[in-house]
Amino acid sequence: MSLTLRTISREQHLAYIQSLPSASHCQVPAWADVKTEWRSENLGWFDRNGELVGAGLVLYRQLPKIKRYLAYLPEGPVINWYAPNLDDWLQPMLAHLKNQGAFSVKMGPPVVIRRWDAPAIKAGIQDPDVKRLRDVEATHIEPRAFEVADRLRKMGWQQGEDGGAGFGDVQPRYVYQVPLANRSLDDVLKGFNQLWRRNIKKAEKAGVEVVQGRYEDLAEWQRLYEITAERDRFRPRPLSYFQRMWTVLNNEDPNRMRLYFARHNGVNLSAATMLVVGGHVWYSYGASDNIGREVRPSNAMQWRMLRDAYAMGATVYDLRGISDSLDETDHLFGLIQFKVGTGGEAVEYVGEWDFPLNKLLHKALDIYMSRR
Repeated sequence: MSLTLRTISREQHLAYIQSLPSASHCQVPAWADVKTEWRSENLGWFDRNGELVGAGLVLYRQLPKIKRYLAYLPEGPVINWYAPNLDDWLQPMLAHLKNQGAFSVKMGPPVVIRRWDAPAIKAGIQDPDVKRLRDVEATHIEPRAFEVADRLRKMGWQQGEDGGAGFGDVQPRYVYQVPLANRSLDDVLKGFNQLWRRNIKKAEKAGVEVVQGRYEDLAEWQRLYEITAERDRFRPRPLSYFQRMWTVLNNEDPNRMRLYFARHNGVNLSAATMLVVGGHVWYSYGASDNIGREVRPSNAMQWRMLRDAYAMGATVYDLRGISDSLDETDHLFGLIQFKVGTGGEAVEYVGEWDFPLNKLLHKALDIYMSRR
């Protein structure tokens, strides 16, 4: 199969994404407009009949003071990763990116390697010898993913540093997902643990209502998000980031981004953003006040978002990044504990991979990043 690669228009790129069951939200053309500090390009792979058979959103970030770039394909490109001739897909991409002035390429193949169901994770948490998810026997292993990793290594790709829970600009290697395909909503609710089901009931009894917000409500979202940032000690993104995200994503597809609030007695207690690409729905950002926790607004909100995802025909509700730590003393442990309560499964991707086109500059970037 001979493939050619060239720059495509955003319209071509979007049409290709829309023809698929789903793709990562980091690979839709409008994601480039969210990440304004990067230059972007839409790449297309064509077969010998001139048919578009793959696409990638590339983000370019310039090195300080010189016209050389880090080329990044977050959770992409969207190609046939299991093709036996993976070289034929990736070599033209590397040649093209080198021509564009890239000194290093970073990509995140959307290839799942292992899955752990909730009972397996719970058993791992209870076992004092288990400290990490990878110490727990996986419930499902994808052998083809190991072949992908082997092929990449043979081509000279290097596995990037594990991004942990995926905070910052790297994408998470471990995520938590609730599968919805071929399940009734009743089945999904039965999969929740007792605490979650109790909390959903509690919120209902207390009269917590969950509503969808509009663009005008992003300032209220920001208020809750900044309370959360202070409590959890992370640097919040500015309101302008979420306003831009809303505008560009919903211009591309009116159902791409949603905003939810859980309120009690007219007061918003928690909020979340949701992203939708085809059959894949993500809980993207979450926020909550320090008050009103006893009426369980976050559980009520997640249950509503999951039901809405189901009504849209989603095949998966994705709770995004988790750390792989099962150690109760770890500050990120609460995150996995909250998400495991939904039933669902922890999912490990093959992670991010780097190809140094210029070894010296790649090394310099590594040193620069490690000091930040």
